[in-house]
Amino acid sequence: MKFGINLYLWADDMHDGLLPVLERLKQIGYDGVEVPIFDLDQAKWALWARRLDDLGLQRTANTVIAAEHNPLSPDPVVREAAYQHMRQVIDCCAIAGSSLLCGPHQVALGVFTGRGATDEERQRCVEHLRRVAEYAAGAGVVLAEEVVNRFELYHLNTLDQAIASIDQVDHPNCRIHLDTFHAHIEEKDPAAAIRRAGSRIAHVHISENDRGVPGTGSVAWDDTFAALRDIGYDGWLTVEAFGNFLPNLAAATKIWRKLFESENELAVDAYSFLAHNWERSSRVGAAS
Repeated sequence: MKFGINLYLWADDMHDGLLPVLERLKQIGYDGVEVPIFDLDQAKWALWARRLDDLGLQRTANTVIAAEHNPLSPDPVVREAAYQHMRQVIDCCAIAGSSLLCGPHQVALGVFTGRGATDEERQRCVEHLRRVAEYAAGAGVVLAEEVVNRFELYHLNTLDQAIASIDQVDHPNCRIHLDTFHAHIEEKDPAAAIRRAGSRIAHVHISENDRGVPGTGSVAWDDTFAALRDIGYDGWLTVEAFGNFLPNLAAATKIWRKLFESENELAVDAYSFLAHNWERSSRVGAAS
C-alpha cells in the first residue's frame, strides 16, 4: 500500500513555490503526491519528473474536463476535441512519471442538462473511454474514472453506475476511482458497493465528509478499510482535502470556511490517520 496526498491542497498548477511543500511531505512519510495536469507543456512535466525523482516522491496524476472538451456533447467536433485533449493529458502524465490518471474524464465537470444521462450519452461515454483507454495503454497509463456526487456531475454518481459503464468499456486500462467523500453522499452502503466493484477499483481518494482532516468527520472509515482489504486493494490511498485560501479551488469545491489550522498540520494528521487505521484494519481482519 502507498500513501499519497493530492497537491490541490496547495495549488492547481505546479510551480517552484511547491518545492518546500514537497520536501516536507517526503519528511512526513508520504510515498508520493498527486499532481494536477492542466498545463500541457511537456517540457514542464519532464522537469517536474526529475524534481520529484530527486525528492524520492512517486506520483499519480489528476485532471478534470472543461465544457469545451465534453465527451458527452451532441456535437461530434466537441467530442473529437475531447479525445485529442485527453491524448495530450495522457502524454503529460506519462512524461511526469505517473502510470495512473485519475479524476472524472467521462463528462465535463459542473455541466448539466437538467436531466439524468440518456442512453445515447452513456454510449458516447463508453465509446470515448474505450478510445482513450486504447491510447493510454500505449503510453503505459491506466485511467481511473472518478465516481462523483450528483451536485458536481450527472453521470456516474454511484459505484454501481461506474461498474456498468466500465464493464461496457471492457478495457484493462479503464478502471474506477473511488472517492470516500462522494461515496459518503451517494452510497447507501459504501462498503458493500466497494465489494461489488472489487478489482475494478484502481485508485482511492481518502476524503472526509467535509473535505477536511480524514478521521474527524462521519465517513465510515473502519468499514471502508475493511472492504478495501476484502477486495485485495493494494494501490494508492491518496488524501484529498481542500482549503479556502486559493480562490479558484475554493470556488470549485465550495469551501467557504476554514476546515483545519494549516495545510501542513492537515498533511501530518492525515498521514498519521492513514498509517494507524490501515494497519489497525489489518489486525482487526486477521483477528476476525
